[in-house]
Amino acid sequence: MGSVGEDRGPVRRGPAAIGRDLVLAIGLAGACVGGLALFFKTAEAAGDRGSGAPTALLVALAALGALAVGLALLRRGAAPVRRREARRTVAAAPVPDVPDVGTEALDHTAVDPDGFEHTVAALCARDGCTPVEVVGGAGDLGADVIATSVDGRRVVLQCKQYAEDHRVGSQDLQRFGGTCFTVHGADVAVVVTTSSFTAPAAEYAATCGIVCVDGEALAAWTDRLAPPPWEALPVDPA
Repeated sequence: MGSVGEDRGPVRRGPAAIGRDLVLAIGLAGACVGGLALFFKTAEAAGDRGSGAPTALLVALAALGALAVGLALLRRGAAPVRRREARRTVAAAPVPDVPDVGTEALDHTAVDPDGFEHTVAALCARDGCTPVEVVGGAGDLGADVIATSVDGRRVVLQCKQYAEDHRVGSQDLQRFGGTCFTVHGADVAVVVTTSSFTAPAAEYAATCGIVCVDGEALAAWTDRLAPPPWEALPVDPA
């Protein structure tokens, strides 16, 4: 069943209507031509060809005008009528539903590094991102999760499930910083870890505009005690 505003294609007149227009056009042209022939015959019989020339010209022009009208009616019958299409309202695309993410999908301690990427992706989906894609693996060039926020920003996340005593260093941030914006086109670049960041790493991230989410911040984000990391940066008006 078609919905409101569904495009049903151009509306065309039927063959019967087109045939009537064609007969009308031919009839008008034939009548005018016949009248012109009758006039010339009468004028010749009366021997008054000179005075009949202007009138003959007017009759000829009338015949051509009638023929043009007939052809216009024919074209109108064959061409699609598009006025109704212009008035139709196109139905808005439905907004996809945000998935209902269960708490088991957010247990960062119960998964391996690959599973950790999925738990971070589940957090993004829970907080309204759509679509959300896990892209981590060989050749990922630093991106593990790519999501689109509610306000339309492209969020690129790198996920590092480290032990508490294994801190994320500046080299990790530099490698990610070299690809997150130029290669992956991030509006917001985020590094998420279960551990913490060294001071040089945090300094580099602040310089490049990369959001750092350590273990404590991740727990707060998971428990809804802190906003999503992409809200840490203001929306660029451009």
